[in-house]
This record gives sequence, C-alpha cells and structure tokens, in this order.
Amino acid sequence: MLTKRIIPCLDVKNGKTVKGINFVGLKEVGDPVEMARRYYEQGADELVFLDITATSEGRRTMVQVVEKVAGQIFMPFTVGGGIRSCEDIRNLLLAGADKVSLNSAAIRNPDFINEGAEAFGSQCIVLAVDGRKRKDGSGWNVFISGGRIDTGIDVLDWVKEGVARGAGEILLTSMDTDGTEAGYDLAMLKAVHDAVEVPVIASGGCGKAEDIYEVFKEDAADAALAASLFHYDQMKIQDVKQYLKEKGIPVRL
Repeated sequence: MLTKRIIPCLDVKNGKTVKGINFVGLKEVGDPVEMARRYYEQGADELVFLDITATSEGRRTMVQVVEKVAGQIFMPFTVGGGIRSCEDIRNLLLAGADKVSLNSAAIRNPDFINEGAEAFGSQCIVLAVDGRKRKDGSGWNVFISGGRIDTGIDVLDWVKEGVARGAGEILLTSMDTDGTEAGYDLAMLKAVHDAVEVPVIASGGCGKAEDIYEVFKEDAADAALAASLFHYDQMKIQDVKQYLKEKGIPVRL
C-alpha cells in the first residue's frame, strides 16, 4: 500500500508566510525559509509554497524566495502563484521547485496544462483547484484569483478535464473549510478522488491529527496538506505521523 503524505503549506505574501480564514483576514506567521527548514527537519514528505497574491497583483512568483527555500530542504517542493507560461515553469524548476501548481492561469487557458505537461512531464504539473459549495447544495464551483472570482465551472468537470489534459496531481482546497480548523471537506474530496485516477492532496480545514486520519480512513485523498496545525506549533509533523501509524495508516516515519 502506498504511504500517505503529510505536506505543510506556506502561503506567502510580500515574502512572509501568512494564514487566514476562508481566504481572508491574512496574518503574518513567520519567515518561509526558516519554516521550510523546520518542516524538513520534522520529517515532512513534501512542501507546498503558494505565492497567494501573485495572480491578483498581476505579477510572477517570487523566484528569489523560492531559491532560498529550495536551498534549505531536500524533499519534493511544489510552487504556485502567478505562473502563466512555460518560461515561468522553467524558471521555477531552475530555482529549485520539483513541481508547479497551476490554478487561475489553467482556467483562463486550459491548453496551458497540455503545454506544461508536454514540456516538463505530467508529474511536474499539479492542478490546484479552489472549490466552494453552491448555494443550492448541488455541487461545487471553481474559484480563481485567490478565491475572488466564481468561474461557474463545476469542480468535478474541471478536475476530469485537467487530468485529461495532463495534470499529474490535484491539489484540492475547500474555501468553505479553509483556515477554520474544523476538518476537511470530506464530501468534495471524496467526489474528486473517485472521479480521477491521479493523486489528490486534501487542503483546507485541518485543525488536528484526527482530521488527517479521517481523510485517509475515508479514502478521500492520497496526501493531506496542513498549515495552521503546524504554523502555530499545535503539533509536530513527526507526532502526526506517529499517531497515524498507530491508527494503521501507512506513513513514512
């Protein structure tokens, strides 16, 4: 059985790691370079770095910060935010990223997924999807630009299209649960996990180790991403992994 991955996430704004609730009310929580090193030392399986205002501010990802983070860690490293061309992808890979996360640019130009996968391989392309439940409860819509714009596109339709175009992984964030520490959106995760054949990373809502256990027990994701749980030192990554192992979840200690 494949081991489940624990992935801390650094949401970065103006060179600082930030955290909010439901994509708003952002507060600074630390230096991304120091935090990345700490998470690597604690045994994280991967790291996700998202420049969360690059798209809305119409600029590229902060390559210099990515380089500094990459110099501190020796584990798979995914970078997203403001990536709009294959040249952007190349620059980030040269800066030390292993994978790139495409979100708004992929919605605006779906062919970009094909271009990225053809140039760098599907394993390099992570399709990041920010989903929110529709008011009538009939499913979930995709939001872009840091959760500011409702595209009207159905989450399940979009992940299927993204994978067909070459995305090798889905990073699925629930805008309804993001930052609430009330648990992942299991219904949306399960629906997406059942709809595609590529790994799904659960994001949004983790507040305790039990939330991560729940998402794996329900077979709703292949990896669990968390921010608040680790940023505020509520738990160390190795403690979460030990807890999961005792619960029978395969993890890399």
